[in-house]
Amino acid sequence: MTDQPVTYAVSDGVAVITLSRPQARNAIDSTLAAALIDAFTRAESAPEVRAIVVTGTDPAFCGGLDLKEFARLQRPPARASEAIVMAGQLTKPALGAINGPVMTGGLELALGLDVLIASERARFADTHAAVGILPGGGMTARLPRAVGARMAMEMSYTGRVIDAAEAERIGLVNHVVAHEDLLPATLAMAATIASRDPAVLRQLKKLYRVSTTVTMGAAMAHELQERDRRRASGQALTPR
Repeated sequence: MTDQPVTYAVSDGVAVITLSRPQARNAIDSTLAAALIDAFTRAESAPEVRAIVVTGTDPAFCGGLDLKEFARLQRPPARASEAIVMAGQLTKPALGAINGPVMTGGLELALGLDVLIASERARFADTHAAVGILPGGGMTARLPRAVGARMAMEMSYTGRVIDAAEAERIGLVNHVVAHEDLLPATLAMAATIASRDPAVLRQLKKLYRVSTTVTMGAAMAHELQERDRRRASGQALTPR
C-alpha cells in the first residue's frame, strides 16, 4: 500500500492513474481530489501519453465523496467536483478499469471516461437521494446518456445497486471480465488505442463529444445551479 492517495505510472504510451485510499474505499477527500487533478493534468500535458487508464486499489473503485470530511467541514471536500468534472474534459482517450464498487461521486467520475471495463466484482449506484444531497459532477447530464433517461431516473431515485452483469446489459459499461483479467484487458485496449494516430484520436474524441453532448453544458450548468441554490437556502448542507 502507498501513502499517496493517487499513484501515476506510464508505460508504452499509457498513463495509469490509481485511486489509492483503500481503507476509505477510495473516497474522494480534499487530498485525493487535488492529487487526481494533478495526475490528470500531468497525463494531459505529457507528449508520450496517448491514452489514460483510471482504476482503484481494491476493494473498491471509488466510494464517492468522503462523507466524514463533508460532515466535518459542512461542505464537500475541496476541489472534489473539479476533479470529477475534469475526467470528462480530458482530450486524450480515457478508460476506466472498474475494479469494485463505484458509488455516487465515484460513478460521476467513471461516467466522464470514454470506455469502461468492469470486473465481475464491480457494483454501481447513485445514492445522492439517499444521503440527501444533489449531484454536482454531471450525474444528471451523463447517466441518462449512458443508460437512458428512465433507467437513470430509477437508479437516482432509488439508489438501487447495479451489478456488473446488469451494468453491461444496460450499456453502463463496455465489457465485464474476471477480476484478475481486469487490468490486463484494460491495458491491452489502451495499448491498441495508444498505437493510433494521436492527432486523429484527439479529433475523434472532440467529434464524439460534440455529437453526444450537444446539450451537456446546459444540463450540467443547470445541475450545478440547482445544487448551489439549494445550498444557499441552507438545505442539505451535510449528508444524512
